[in-house]
Amino acid sequence: MGRIKTKAIKRVALGIFEKEPEIVSEDFGTNKKMLGDEMSSKKVRNIVAGYLTRLKRNNKNIIE
Repeated sequence: MGRIKTKAIKRVALGIFEKEPEIVSEDFGTNKKMLGDEMSSKKVRNIVAGYLTRLKRNNKNIIE
């Protein structure tokens, strides 16, 4: 089983994903660079980037 994401992490990631889905990538490194210095800490940035990656991959599978 994986780690559980908090509501704050999900809220931030879903907000980014809904506003600008075209800039979100299926690659964790790209998402991490895209978030850059906007996040409060490195740990939060990495968790949000990972969740965005997961959302993008799952969304691609739903569309196909």
